[in-house]
Amino acid sequence: MPQIGNVIIEDFVEVGANSCIDRAALGNTIVKAHTKIDNLVQIGHNVEIGLNTAISAQSGVSGSTKVGNDVIIAGQVGLVDHIEIGDGVIIGAQSGVSRNIKDRGIYVGTPVKPINLYKRLEVHIRNLESLNNTVKELQKEIDTLKKQLESSTP
Repeated sequence: MPQIGNVIIEDFVEVGANSCIDRAALGNTIVKAHTKIDNLVQIGHNVEIGLNTAISAQSGVSGSTKVGNDVIIAGQVGLVDHIEIGDGVIIGAQSGVSRNIKDRGIYVGTPVKPINLYKRLEVHIRNLESLNNTVKELQKEIDTLKKQLESSTP
């Protein structure tokens, strides 16, 4: 399908080297005023990027995604198509965004999640080895107790 839409870049927008902003299929791809797009950023067709938004290097915003005002997208972030990112959202580096984010806040990880949840999960992941060792020890104790019970029963 031929892309016959436009790209609208409003006032005071900065676009870094080797960045691409795809023209819309039918409507407009819009980058609103005072937005900063770093080097090596890919903006898909029909995307709308709000006011005062910053997108760091090696990030990609897939087609028909809407990014709100005052959003920060750190480096190497990927956003899938047809999602909405609300005003004031901050997305940490190397995050993968596959769903809408409506509430203002800091989000990180793949799949992306609120930073407080991410931190709690990271603590649990770090403790998995210790937990696994504890389970193994408990299983040995259970096996020993079963043998003792079997041998003491007439």
